[in-house]
Amino acid sequence: MTVKENILCSKSHEYVYEENGSCYIGLTDYAIEQLGDIVFVEMPEIGTQYSKGEIFGTVESVKAASELYMPVSGSVEAINEELIEKPELLNEVDFNEIWLIKVSAEAFEQDIKDLVSYDSYKKEVE
Repeated sequence: MTVKENILCSKSHEYVYEENGSCYIGLTDYAIEQLGDIVFVEMPEIGTQYSKGEIFGTVESVKAASELYMPVSGSVEAINEELIEKPELLNEVDFNEIWLIKVSAEAFEQDIKDLVSYDSYKKEVE
């Protein structure tokens, strides 16, 4: 698996990377492994504004449900519609190839100060 170089991870197991002025947010591979078979993803409405740390959705698996927290502040530009119909894709595709939501971050540089690189994140969770 090739991990995007600019991916940053939060302590609550979401990732974010910036591309062409937008931020893509998803779940880390560790979170997906811990959840097991994912059966449902609750997504926010497009246009909804969130502050860093706010809950923006839920992921449910056969084992548990987990809330999703915003790693950066911003407004939802898009949701990954494919996951509404096929939440199991989170288990089937490399974690950093499938995002949950796309946001326009307001204070990206400020918000990412407490996020860590993927390599550092993996060392923390192992």
